[in-house]
Amino acid sequence: MNLPNVIARLIATQNSFDSVAYAQCFSETAVVVDEGKTHQGRPAIEEWIADSNERYRATMKPVGFEEKESESVLKAEVSGNFPGSPLVLSYHLVIADELIQSLKVTG
Repeated sequence: MNLPNVIARLIATQNSFDSVAYAQCFSETAVVVDEGKTHQGRPAIEEWIADSNERYRATMKPVGFEEKESESVLKAEVSGNFPGSPLVLSYHLVIADELIQSLKVTG
């Protein structure tokens, strides 16, 4: 599967539980929406993913990718310490200047 560099980095940093490097995949003003909560800005994103890594220890395996005009959608099998694991989640991404501007995670 041919993924944009920033998405490949996002997956690699998630799978190594590196919250600092994960947050560096996002712009300074990026927005993440996950589990009904919004996290805005790189520091908030780093805090969110560090907490998520501690609670869930989730790893991602890409199973599909589609680029659309305004967003890209990554489908990934996510395994970790949560009910129903593994699940296939959709990551709706807006990318500009090789950084993620927004991410919305849906089931």
